[in-house]
Amino acid sequence: MTRGPTGSRAVGCASPRPPAAVLFDRDGTLIEDVPYNGDPASVRPVAGAGRAVELLRAAGVATGVVSNQSGVGRGLLTHDDVRRVNDRADVLLGGLDVWVYCPHLPDAGCRCRKPRPGLVIEAARRLGADPRDCVVVGDIGADVAAALAAGARGVLVPTPATLPAEVASAPVTAPDLLTAVGRLLAHPEGDRS
Repeated sequence: MTRGPTGSRAVGCASPRPPAAVLFDRDGTLIEDVPYNGDPASVRPVAGAGRAVELLRAAGVATGVVSNQSGVGRGLLTHDDVRRVNDRADVLLGGLDVWVYCPHLPDAGCRCRKPRPGLVIEAARRLGADPRDCVVVGDIGADVAAALAAGARGVLVPTPATLPAEVASAPVTAPDLLTAVGRLLAHPEGDRS
């Protein structure tokens, strides 16, 4: 393992091919986190998100979103609200291949809510990819845990919402989204340590 100039963990790769798919968390990773957002007008991509998706598309890598949306289970959002926000984000980011979300409450015990693997497995299935050939990029430990539980690789891109313990325990980190994607394309086995 090596540490980059920003302290992110990175190692070289052994494979010359990129991942089959990169699955992103939505809130805080691809778009700014607006709690329980049901308003498409409030959607703002994070810095570098559009370019990151564009680079993956140009490299022939499938893209998707795996997102916990407990606002539905809490009665704060409808499924239509989530779809409208996803549609707006999709337009602003230039189009991703699949969007999958969990509408359940945190204590519902469902198989899909991150850190469980269900969203990652379902997104990979819809893309025709093996989860082991996918990478999940997110901003909290649950994103990385879901990736690992599904057999995928995980990359943590910390934000102010990321707990220090999540950063310390993440197998791979990157200082920002564009760097994470750039490394995946240059070093397809990820920055796995």
